[in-house]
Amino acid sequence: MNELSPLRLHRQEPVLCQEPILNLSRRGFFGVVAGALALAVEFPSEARAQAEGAAAIAPKPGTRVAAFLEIRPNGNVRLLSPFVEGGQGINTGLAQTIGEELDLDPSRFTVECAPPGPDYAVVNGLRMTGGSFSTRSSYVAMRRLGATAREMLLRAAAAHLKVAQASLSTDDGRVLHKASGRTLGYGELATAALALVPREDVPLKDPKDFRWIGKPVARLDMRDKSTGRAIYTIDIRIEGMLHAAVQHAPYLGTEPESIANEVEVRAMPGVHSVHRLPGAVAVVADTWWRARKGAEALSVTWTKPAAEGIATVSAGFSSMGMRAALKDATGEGVSAEQEGDVATAFKGAAKIVEAEYDAPYLAHAQLEPPSSVARFNPDGTLDLWLPNQMPELFQQVAAKTAGLQPDGVRIHSPMLGGFFGRHFYYGSANPFPQAILLAKATGKPVRVLWSREEEFGMDAVRPLGFARLRAALDSKGMPVAFQASAVGEGPIGRWFSALFKGPVDSSVVEGLDKKPYAIPNRRLDYVKLAHPVTIAFWRSVGHSMNDYFYESFLDEIAEAGGQDPFALRMALLKDSSRHATLLRRVADLAGGWKRGRFQAQDGGMRARGVSMASPFGSETATIAEVSLQGGEARVHDLWIAIDPGSVVNPAIVRRQVEGAAALGLSATLLEQVVYEGGQRQARNYDAYPILDRERMPRVHVAIVESGAPMGGIGEPGLPGVPPAVVNAVAALTGRRVRSLPLSKTRLSGA
Repeated sequence: MNELSPLRLHRQEPVLCQEPILNLSRRGFFGVVAGALALAVEFPSEARAQAEGAAAIAPKPGTRVAAFLEIRPNGNVRLLSPFVEGGQGINTGLAQTIGEELDLDPSRFTVECAPPGPDYAVVNGLRMTGGSFSTRSSYVAMRRLGATAREMLLRAAAAHLKVAQASLSTDDGRVLHKASGRTLGYGELATAALALVPREDVPLKDPKDFRWIGKPVARLDMRDKSTGRAIYTIDIRIEGMLHAAVQHAPYLGTEPESIANEVEVRAMPGVHSVHRLPGAVAVVADTWWRARKGAEALSVTWTKPAAEGIATVSAGFSSMGMRAALKDATGEGVSAEQEGDVATAFKGAAKIVEAEYDAPYLAHAQLEPPSSVARFNPDGTLDLWLPNQMPELFQQVAAKTAGLQPDGVRIHSPMLGGFFGRHFYYGSANPFPQAILLAKATGKPVRVLWSREEEFGMDAVRPLGFARLRAALDSKGMPVAFQASAVGEGPIGRWFSALFKGPVDSSVVEGLDKKPYAIPNRRLDYVKLAHPVTIAFWRSVGHSMNDYFYESFLDEIAEAGGQDPFALRMALLKDSSRHATLLRRVADLAGGWKRGRFQAQDGGMRARGVSMASPFGSETATIAEVSLQGGEARVHDLWIAIDPGSVVNPAIVRRQVEGAAALGLSATLLEQVVYEGGQRQARNYDAYPILDRERMPRVHVAIVESGAPMGGIGEPGLPGVPPAVVNAVAALTGRRVRSLPLSKTRLSGA
């Protein structure tokens, strides 16, 4: 791109976003964009489905959203995507969806992220990539985009060839007139098509005629990733760029008072300057390694941490103390769900079952360390390269930091090294404000890269969660009432309070509400208790802990009532054939359900656990098979049946479920962020172990397309894993683990 000609990369030039096309009508139009056929469409109301997690924050669903498709005269095809690619395969899915209706092989697409702009607010009036919402929020509109573009090309071809439009057909980027044997490429027709008015009644394909939707099309980014050509933020290099490393305050909320050896550090080889930043100090140098050595050498005096009782991270804060505070929060709270007469059901119960569950703070622990590149241009504008899941939000924050208007900030969104909820805006947990301040102070482009230790110290964490559960059983051992209280604070309430409507934070209660089980009397309460630490979205958000709470407790209900946990679930699903079908499917996938301990072929004892979850518009059923080795749980197999309604690319669905299962198992077995004395104890993977190859089980995935409205894919595979594993451990050992991770508990056979 000419406006970024000074950009230099150590691998290759990145694909950078162009400015959005402005002044679109509500109904869409064709316009000339650099000699290309450009199509903008409105996303229909049926795409604005109910959302969970980060996707639930939209205040006004129904805002017009546009997507842009360009067919250049030379035949190249380019899509400006409203979404950020980060390994979830959205670029490939969009190419399949549009290519299907356009009649163009998805492999011929180049998909780029769109720049900030109101036309790309496709998720309930916002623009974001998250909440497992990208494909399902855009599927119908992307199909319509492809179909409308194809119809325009056919009309242009009919005029050029002087034949009836009905006599023409298309085949992978060409218009065919079979009667005369003449053909025209889409690129040849682009200019003529621009003069036509788009039709609003273009029919979509019958799904039985799909060539690419529903097929395991190869990912568009596979070659670049396998050859090292994929460009992430960490790879960006700009002419004249300096590198910055940071040392953050030991306690969140404290500031640098003085630097004892600033003169000495300035004299270190390659060091350009030393800077004080909010909550941090930074060294800028000609290489990052020199900057890091300088930052580590700084001798800083920091302000004192806050005293006890103040809403920040005090010197006495601990995760154990926070867990106790959640447990002590016994207020009734706000009703999040109410059905039937719970109080009366409990009074007449033959048996009452009660339990308390908790799950720890979790880090994102991504392999891609956070980085950002900032460059102020001679005209006063700012270019900013950064990993993000909401370009417009980051543009607004960057503009405020830089002292500019938002339109003076150009956001570039390279491919992400994974999502996991890490790339939203979490205040001091993001490095891009530091890059802006340092670029302004030095007058040079600056790249800020956090070391692994700084990332572990500053990462925004999944909230520590706590739930109190009660069930009333009748004389036959069947649950007739269920009561739950979820205590804490979620990322929606924390970061989107301006848009957060209503007294209940859905990111705290999701996974405990809207269960498919036929329990006639139900009550769910939300008790808010704020965390002093920086909390974040984490893959599957509230579901990541709440489905563990609920499904583990359901096994406790089964045991108390003398029921088989699988049979109990089947009985409670009598009103939902979709869920019952999925539960039977996972049992078939696993070769049948097995209750209790059994002897494996290797002679050891094993057990299985089962769970269900309803995250992000999809349904899952999971079975885990577990043994004990050296006092630890060893998971041999995970069987997961997922019903997302319908799928675009089954290969991507399988990989996403497998990846989510691995992350869910890692959290179940190993992961926890521990605070003691106001500080995090783990600063690298040596103290924060994650799932390794030895612990990785076989994962078997079955996709069930029920035809229900399309659900999400990136997160639903995770929530069923923790309860399935814990339920298997309980069956194997006779011991119910109500606090994760399992590594905290020494296990032994029953």
